[in-house]
Amino acid sequence: MSDRWKRNLLVFLGGQTVSSLGSMVVGYAVMWHLTVETGSAAVLTLSVAAGMLPQAVVSVFGGVWADRHSRKLLIIGADSAIAVATLILALLMLSGVGDLWMIFVAMAVRSALAGIQGPAVNAMLPQIVPAEHLMRVNGAQQTIQSGMMLFAPAVAAAVYASTGIVAVFFIDVVTAVAGVLLLLLVPVARTVRAAGSSGPVSYFGDLLAGLRYVKGNPSVRWVMGLVAVVMFMAGAPAHLTPLMITRSFGDEVWMLSVNELFWSVGMVLGGALMAVFGPRVKRRVRLMVAASVGVGVLVVGLGVSTDFWVFSVAGLVICILFQTLLVPAATVLQEQVEDAMRGRVFGFYGIVMSVSMPVSMIVFGPLADRFAVESVMVLAGVLLLGCLVGMLALGSARRSLATVDAAAS
Repeated sequence: MSDRWKRNLLVFLGGQTVSSLGSMVVGYAVMWHLTVETGSAAVLTLSVAAGMLPQAVVSVFGGVWADRHSRKLLIIGADSAIAVATLILALLMLSGVGDLWMIFVAMAVRSALAGIQGPAVNAMLPQIVPAEHLMRVNGAQQTIQSGMMLFAPAVAAAVYASTGIVAVFFIDVVTAVAGVLLLLLVPVARTVRAAGSSGPVSYFGDLLAGLRYVKGNPSVRWVMGLVAVVMFMAGAPAHLTPLMITRSFGDEVWMLSVNELFWSVGMVLGGALMAVFGPRVKRRVRLMVAASVGVGVLVVGLGVSTDFWVFSVAGLVICILFQTLLVPAATVLQEQVEDAMRGRVFGFYGIVMSVSMPVSMIVFGPLADRFAVESVMVLAGVLLLGCLVGMLALGSARRSLATVDAAAS
């Protein structure tokens, strides 16, 4: 693969960045619009469910499609359909029709289409990038995504405050079209089905084959399991930090802003560090395990912290460690899973990523209303460390994870 891959990568990442920025801006603007218009926590809960659950369900099938069809065309089709759905909603609201159920339907459609797009993007990246550069590119991609989390709220606030929600929808349509046009410039080969796959195979058959592949590949299974445990145990503490601040340190707005800033900057720094230094790491599983242990210790630290700035810095470091876990995990799956199965594996991985944190909030969130938030954080951190010890105590887990490091070396 010549240096032409760098040009293709820049065009691909440019298109995905523009498209993702539009989606993020819409997400923030819709949340604020519903808050202003209804002031209802139930409505916000429904909007979160509409924006997340369809993606978790559809990503399973999206992974199958990514292994059966052109991944490039799937991404283009999903982005185009998102643009059409958003445009229809914008035109309806412009004409004076703006019922809540229409917004929920539009968010659900967008979420479902993201479930098709996500596995295709992750599975297609190794087709563009040489294997030795995957870690660096994944780190750079995470840095860009995290950076947009800092930038998108400001854009959403400026546009929504000055022109309203409809203008935000039109911006998303434009960014989606731009992403599609840029992706059209990137040549990508069609996926070749695995050897021995002859004749037509049903989607359900391909889905079962993906399940059997994950079940029969201990290294893939344990890498995904490690990510699931960390995201589940640390998901709720990450979302409960504003509550702890207001209860323990004060309800000043600047404190909440600093907390959000530190967590966002931590994600940016973590992605950048992995982009620069990640390729030098050969023992990736050891790095992932060390990062997971660090997250557990620091989540406990959040619970016992009595100083706001110590608390904030701990959150920043947790986010750096999140990236130190997630970037190598995605890279390992891209490297070790054969191309014909990669879409399905990332479909299942998408479920892990999209479900872990909401389920974590369902489990730990109510506890924070009955007990001190500090206690809930200490409990979550201790449980995470206990799960890691239990996982690594299993000989099969240690051997499977060691196989990953041996392959990388």
